[in-house]
Amino acid sequence: MSDTAAPPRARLIVAAALASALAVAVVVLGLVASPDGEDQGGSAEPPGPLPLVSIPAPEADTPQCDRVTAAAPDTLESKDEQLRRRTLAEPAPPATLAWGVDNPVVLRCGLDRPPELTRTSPLQVVNGVQWLPVSGQGSTTFYAVDREVYVALTVPEQAGTGPLQETSDTVRETLPEVPLKFG
Repeated sequence: MSDTAAPPRARLIVAAALASALAVAVVVLGLVASPDGEDQGGSAEPPGPLPLVSIPAPEADTPQCDRVTAAAPDTLESKDEQLRRRTLAEPAPPATLAWGVDNPVVLRCGLDRPPELTRTSPLQVVNGVQWLPVSGQGSTTFYAVDREVYVALTVPEQAGTGPLQETSDTVRETLPEVPLKFG
């Protein structure tokens, strides 16, 4: 009796070869189609408008913030990656811009004076602009504190220094420097 339920050997070899080819194709497509978290959205098409929460920005509708947002670049450099500007979901906070897909860089203009700003606050000067860094979970928000209006730039840890440098240039070129204000 040679009546077994096992398929012929040739079918087993073809099935194994097809399964192996399919597995290789899935791995290759996975590597090509989805970056492993290092992409900040520079080359990827954004998934749609980015929803952002509004925060108090009493001076967002000023000519100063209009100048900053109009002069901001369409792309920001982030560790050799170009982050494209995102469309914001409505209702979009006024005087707010964002770049990148995952963990976007966010610029807000016209904010209240940051409460962390004191006479002893450690400030960083980048391209002629004084910034107050405030660390958060997975990001740092930098506040330009020596301009007519307060500008905040939230930068994810993995973004590098490019976004802050480019934003410093925009702020320096559009907003005159003023003395620091405390309390």
